[in-house]
Amino acid sequence: MTHRAPAKVQSALLEAMQERQVTIGKDSHALPDPFVVLATENPIETDGTYPLPEAQLDRFMLKVVVDYPSFSEEVVIVERITGPAIELRQVVTVEQLRAMQQKVTEVYVDPAVRKYAATLAFASRPGKVKGLEDMAPNIAFGASPRASINMVSAARALAFMRGRQYVLPPDVSEIAPEVLRHRIVLTSEGIAAGVTAQATVQRLLASFPAP
Repeated sequence: MTHRAPAKVQSALLEAMQERQVTIGKDSHALPDPFVVLATENPIETDGTYPLPEAQLDRFMLKVVVDYPSFSEEVVIVERITGPAIELRQVVTVEQLRAMQQKVTEVYVDPAVRKYAATLAFASRPGKVKGLEDMAPNIAFGASPRASINMVSAARALAFMRGRQYVLPPDVSEIAPEVLRHRIVLTSEGIAAGVTAQATVQRLLASFPAP
């Protein structure tokens, strides 16, 4: 789904995210387990689009910024699109994916790591932390507790993919921009001053480096 979808389509997406089902008319259908919800946002030509309210954006775990590909990546893209069809092959079964998801929940998270994630989210809220008072006029709303939860969950997955059974603080700081950037709502004054959510996140990470 994209931000160009009307409110009714966006509502259907949110039903899938929250209720794990889709509804057609009066009939509801459970989604398969597992499933994933993706939405795209094109920063170009936003006139006539339907931006999601902040509370709905908060339901998305991550916002990943995709920049232009490198030259070598672009060459590969052109080759794949204009060349012979690529034969796809299955690399993991649904059962294997469920097993990996279970393994991720077993990755150990030290209380200090949880505290670090909560610190980053808490510090994003205007006027909450000494030393960051100058940020308050630029931020209307900081990250919610969902951000703290999602930073820990994403850090767990990152640690698992790196072959570890425990989370390190740098796992949290590395994933923090993807978790926080769409949850920080700027004021009109902040936008006019050229402040961005990304720059705000980098300020938080500089103020609270991984222990």
